Amino acid sequence: MMPDNAKQRILQKIKQALTTSVPVPFPEHTQVPVQQVLPPADGEDLAILFAEQFSQIQGQFAYCLNVAECVAQLNILAEKKAIHKWYCTDEKLRHVLEQAGWQHGWHTTLADCHASITGAEALVARTGSLLLSSTASSGRTSSVYAPIHICLAGVQQLVYDISDAMQLMQQRYGQQLPSFISLASGPSRTADIEKTLVTGVHGPKEVFCFLTETL
Repeated sequence: MMPDNAKQRILQKIKQALTTSVPVPFPEHTQVPVQQVLPPADGEDLAILFAEQFSQIQGQFAYCLNVAECVAQLNILAEKKAIHKWYCTDEKLRHVLEQAGWQHGWHTTLADCHASITGAEALVARTGSLLLSSTASSGRTSSVYAPIHICLAGVQQLVYDISDAMQLMQQRYGQQLPSFISLASGPSRTADIEKTLVTGVHGPKEVFCFLTETL
């Protein structure tokens, strides 16, 4: 576990990074060729880079020091968004939340839930993407069917690039990879209709990532 001063430093850097968000779609001059992007030096930089990139693609990011703080933030979100029907089929994740003070019930039907909670295989810092699977994200539909998708992840799941994430998958599963693997980069969006950007057409309208040290 990181010292308190290191945690505060990360929080401060993330706050600074998120004060200058880039609108979607990105202006052409903000696109940096991949070969010019250098990997961060350590896990602290990965957390900051992920927060920055995830926010730029309309994801909503929260850094929590522990699961109890995460539960407190989810309670605030529930009140703000009027979330009453929570869907999560990951028993381990539900147990972790309940041990940390979760007091909401669990809705059993995905079709009419308000929000779904899933884990992730990895967080890809360079693109701000969530690497999801049928194993880590509670099936194929939990992360795309609900109007609000909430991903809970630990700092140990941060990787720099997609290639690092796939290498992690190979190490974790070997030849028995999950039947479904996908990358989610912010809420669903399309500009096919009169070239107007619309969110929530093919998936969740809002995507949250709660990053914590102790998950």
